[in-house]
Amino acid sequence: MMVPKQQGKQWMMRVPVAGRVVLVMVLSCWSAADAAQRFVDLTYTFDETTQVWPANPPFHRDSTEQGGTPTEKWYATGQVALSEHAGTHMDAPVHFAQGQAGIDGIPVDRLIGPAVVIDVRVAVKEDRDYRASLSDIHRWESAHRTIPAGAIVMLLTGWGVYWTDRERYFGSATPDVPTTLHFPGFSQEVAEFLVAERHISGIGIDTASIDYGPSRDFVVHRIVNGAGLYGLENVARLDEVPASGATVMALPMKIAGGTGAPVRIIAILP
Repeated sequence: MMVPKQQGKQWMMRVPVAGRVVLVMVLSCWSAADAAQRFVDLTYTFDETTQVWPANPPFHRDSTEQGGTPTEKWYATGQVALSEHAGTHMDAPVHFAQGQAGIDGIPVDRLIGPAVVIDVRVAVKEDRDYRASLSDIHRWESAHRTIPAGAIVMLLTGWGVYWTDRERYFGSATPDVPTTLHFPGFSQEVAEFLVAERHISGIGIDTASIDYGPSRDFVVHRIVNGAGLYGLENVARLDEVPASGATVMALPMKIAGGTGAPVRIIAILP
């Protein structure tokens, strides 16, 4: 069914089904120009610059190409090897919570939700180990609304500018030594609040971990994963997503029992 273009601006409507809210997107009426303006890819390309956690193997790809000549038609293929927690990825609940779901067990309706982008870049300039506080959450809610159930809460730290510089991205001259890392993250109090009081679907951040760099107990992982929720790490271009009004889709590779997986994250702008 074709929809008049002026109606197509109302690209999303909420329909309650079985007590949950699903998002129905009307895409058929969009032009290519509309789509380019409304979508932001929050995923880093997997290549030689892909960042991985200390001691994890680097991303690797081999390719095979042949043909492309007048006498032989073109054919190309490739093989990749990577950690479940390389590049832009999703941490499954089982990552830090025994008995919780693997990446393939996360309900599909939790992979899409309202985007809540909390900007802490000013605080991070003063403290590279800054942890988002409840005051940051309350400030966002005062400016917008109560964080809705099912939201995907993203922390914008500005750390993505260091993506191609491993030492700066991990905040250490020895980035492969976990005890030397420095970068911002969520705090324990915020993780507990979002899980218990706001009933979110997941959290995300533009750094290597939802826990801050010096963490030794990874308490934010344990709280979020323990509640059956996921974390998104190494999120790209988060500064292009408005504080509220956008929708995020985070679709991971469906690895049976996976503790995490590469994920394609897309923001749909209002």
